[in-house]
Amino acid sequence: MGLGWGRFTQTLSLPLRGREGPSAYLFQSFVKSNCKSFFLLFFPPDKKESLPKHLKYWRDKDESIRIYGPLPHRVSKVMSYPEHMKSSKYCLCPMGYEVNSPRIVEAIYYECVPVIIADNFALPFSQVLNWTAFSVVVSEKDIPRLKEILLSIPLRRYQAMQNNVKMLQKHFIWNSTPTRYDLFHMILHSIWFSRLNQIQVSQIS
Repeated sequence: MGLGWGRFTQTLSLPLRGREGPSAYLFQSFVKSNCKSFFLLFFPPDKKESLPKHLKYWRDKDESIRIYGPLPHRVSKVMSYPEHMKSSKYCLCPMGYEVNSPRIVEAIYYECVPVIIADNFALPFSQVLNWTAFSVVVSEKDIPRLKEILLSIPLRRYQAMQNNVKMLQKHFIWNSTPTRYDLFHMILHSIWFSRLNQIQVSQIS
């Protein structure tokens, strides 16, 4: 999202709403606590996308890494998109066909630890959120090592990240009436923080 302030322009990275409404996500998210994680990693492109070239390395290569493009009908008949996310320890969130992608928000709603692949991409609300506490950031050059990287994460650290994902859900929810710390207020804070930095730069120059 580009925001212009006078002669200064700051680009803000804001999360996109997922493919279903927040209420639908939250209604289903409680199932995660009672759902055993069957897969290590899951990723289906949006219907508008084809599978990114750099992810084709893992397509149909490993049963524990479910990378599709998009989710085949034969697969969705057995296990839906939400069920895949709820049954995966990690959910892949590469940069989408736009600058941003709804997959980060979807992963958080479904309590799936995001694995972010987007070199030189400013993560949403990075001024106040410590993304290393609830996500894994992997560079594009390390995609062939995805399984190695994820399996090297100790169980205790994974559990801590997943618990943090649950705690962060409120920051990524749109409410019809804004409530404290929800997505509306997080966006306002990002805009305020961006504007404050621009004022400081202007005063220095």
